[in-house]
Amino acid sequence: MGSTRARIAIDAMGGDHAPAEIVAGALRAQEELGVEVLLVGDPHQIEATLKQHTSSHLPQIVPSEGTIEMHEEPLSGLKRKPKASINVAMDLVKQKQADAVVSAGHSGAAMASALLRLGRLRGIDRPAIGAVLPTMVASKSVLILDVGANVDCRPKFLEQFALMGSIYSQYVLGVDEPKVGLLNIGEEECKGNELAIRTHQKLQENSQISFIGNAEGRDVLTGRFDVIVCDGFVGNVLLKFAEAVGEAVLHILKEELPQGLHGQIGTALLKPNLKRIKQRVDHAEHGGCLLLGVAGICVISHGSSQAPSIFNAVRLAKEAIDNQVLERIQSQGRISQQSAVSGQEEE
Repeated sequence: MGSTRARIAIDAMGGDHAPAEIVAGALRAQEELGVEVLLVGDPHQIEATLKQHTSSHLPQIVPSEGTIEMHEEPLSGLKRKPKASINVAMDLVKQKQADAVVSAGHSGAAMASALLRLGRLRGIDRPAIGAVLPTMVASKSVLILDVGANVDCRPKFLEQFALMGSIYSQYVLGVDEPKVGLLNIGEEECKGNELAIRTHQKLQENSQISFIGNAEGRDVLTGRFDVIVCDGFVGNVLLKFAEAVGEAVLHILKEELPQGLHGQIGTALLKPNLKRIKQRVDHAEHGGCLLLGVAGICVISHGSSQAPSIFNAVRLAKEAIDNQVLERIQSQGRISQQSAVSGQEEE
């Protein structure tokens, strides 16, 4: 690519509020983050939306045909619609015309398209969707993976998730030595089903992971762990419950603030605090989840994403690019060698 600026392909047709909110978030990201965005979708709809904004530098529009609807089965939908917006966006990364993809559309289709078009990184058996959640410790987050890519897992998959999560936590979230936990129903290593028991042993034996034991549900948001691994079924339930809790907290705060003049004065005084609370608990502030393990940067945003969430999704993609997450995951002596040993033991 001729430019050193990160180029982000954005699926402008994906999500409940596409293309209006997607375009608005993309324009803000282009202006404030210094990235170049490529809007993938129906040119007529995108152009009509762009006319509602004033921007000194309009993004490039990359035409596509159709989108994968939420009711469609991902693989069959992708095959029926080879020029769907998510496919075209992934092709831009494959062809080195973009550095990352952001989509708020069908998450299953985004993952399937990434696998089909970009492929897996060497040594990775299954990609994982990683979600960053706030904790009770100020300015500290926890990375949960997998939160939906793999409903059924083997111990070696979870071991790879732990390695990928540790790299992401260290180089993007800035944790010197990420502490890894395994989501389980008890702290003792003998607790849980066969998957949990076997995974516990593998994580304990892996010297490249700072594994500190099992994490119960009540431990997830304490700040004790930097990375928590689990299968995608449990992780997806956990993620959506956490999002609902965040929304409930904001709703309760809004309801409990006093009404009338005294309430307005009190709210004005508390405004900085309320803003920080929203930043910590609102899932829109985190932008989306990174699909780790595929040969390209892919951020999957919530289907209900609006402009602020898309802006944060682009920021997340830029951070992954700037910190060379793909190269670090692929680097020798970390994933590839450990995965080879794991594969010999289990296959």
